[in-house]
Amino acid sequence: MSEVACATCRQVFPSGGRGSRICPNCKTRTLSENWSGLLIVLDPEGSELAKTASVKKEGHYAVKIGR
Repeated sequence: MSEVACATCRQVFPSGGRGSRICPNCKTRTLSENWSGLLIVLDPEGSELAKTASVKKEGHYAVKIGR
């Protein structure tokens, strides 16, 4: 199963097929299969990288999203 990244909030999650093309985090439809780099955030409040990336929730995030 492939993973997709949301172009709005950059969260990465399993694609889930064509029917579920909505980001579970921000509820937008701006998903991309063309992404690179992975930031795994376990403690958003204590992580300097999460603060720099404006990440507020635990999860997997894409560093770069292509077009």
